[in-house]
Amino acid sequence: MKVIKFGGSSMADAKQFKKVAHIILSDPDRRIVVVSAPGKRHSDDTKVTDLLIRLAETAKNGGDTETVLETVVERYAVIAADLKLGKEIVNTVRADLEARIANRSEQYEKFLDCMKAAGEDNSAKLMACYLKKLGHEAAYVNPKEAGLFLSEEFGNARVLDKSYPLLYKLRERTGILVFPGFFGYSEEGDVVTFSRGGSDVTGGILAAATEADVYENFTDVDFVYAASPKIIEKPFPIPLFTYEEMRELAYAGFSVLHEEALAPVYKLGIPVNIRNTNNPDAPGTFIVSDKKAPKSTFPVVGIAADTGFLNIYLHKHMMNREIGFGRRLLSILEDELISYEHMPSGIDSISVIIRGSNCDDEKLARVMDRIKNELGVDTLHAERDLAIVMLVGRGMTKSVGIAARATEAFNRAGINIKMINQGSSEVSIMFGVESADANAAVQALYGEFFD
Repeated sequence: MKVIKFGGSSMADAKQFKKVAHIILSDPDRRIVVVSAPGKRHSDDTKVTDLLIRLAETAKNGGDTETVLETVVERYAVIAADLKLGKEIVNTVRADLEARIANRSEQYEKFLDCMKAAGEDNSAKLMACYLKKLGHEAAYVNPKEAGLFLSEEFGNARVLDKSYPLLYKLRERTGILVFPGFFGYSEEGDVVTFSRGGSDVTGGILAAATEADVYENFTDVDFVYAASPKIIEKPFPIPLFTYEEMRELAYAGFSVLHEEALAPVYKLGIPVNIRNTNNPDAPGTFIVSDKKAPKSTFPVVGIAADTGFLNIYLHKHMMNREIGFGRRLLSILEDELISYEHMPSGIDSISVIIRGSNCDDEKLARVMDRIKNELGVDTLHAERDLAIVMLVGRGMTKSVGIAARATEAFNRAGINIKMINQGSSEVSIMFGVESADANAAVQALYGEFFD
């Protein structure tokens, strides 16, 4: 059995819906289908999720919601008309949106999640309707009824363990099951979403819960490439990654797969196949466990960069002799509900890398004040606009001089390295550079290891 997921570009219009239906019906093993909200039809278009965010903001500010609501309904209406589905499904979409607005919560985060989820929810209803019109047994699956329960962390939820045995029962159902991605329900009954792009996570959860043989993730590229095609022209295609390699790359900005999507399938060793809706005959890229991966022929398989990081640097003489220093530092971050990404350190210094979006200026000022007063540091400063550049490949563990080649590539490109950190697994090397140098850093590393 296969769980198959389609991204926003695959659901953008009726032409894409037809491609998706053809892919689903071409393989009887594709029984559980996860769909995203309709994405952009062209470069100047707006994603349905962004329209729903605009609708939520309009409702919050007491504006005219009818105009924005009709814009959202029209996106589904055009698809339904082109698929000759009739007006009933369009009326269902409109009634759903009106009900969400009418029953909105005073808590904006809760209301926003409820509105954002409408994109995937109605996309799934539309796809199920189309498959039935084609004469096949198909059904829309409500995540709450199926048992997808998430933590009540609006906009950044995590799956609860109780979901897995409940979702396993989907195996017992017949026909094609169309499941909306991106959201589930809290134990209190509220709609809760994953972070943006979370339909990938839904697919991973369902693949693990139903013990699928393969999780197929359809997007708009034939392969996962060694670097972003937006930065490198015609980058090298990579037919296979390990879970660990892909996790590192997704974390550092590879947009082809959500960074949390692999966690559910990792323990069971379920392979993930990234494929192209617009070219379904291409074999795509497989993501497998290290045990199933053949010996690597390249030291490096991918290069990625992500911006928007914040570095808090502190220095204190004889810090290494001060018992509990690290714990007290992290407890200050914990009190402010800030998670840290990396913490490279020296004998007397520590750099704490944080995503800037998790620490606004007001929160940062409080943290800096507490570190100065409670830890008695000698030097303390913070730096925003930091980019993290990741060099990834399990082949690095058996290759000498990778870090030297990377730093020399930066030197030739005139890029200043703010920080360097290599994990104990030696699958990746992380570099901190100024955000303005992020693309140039990727180009320099690609030139060194692939050109």
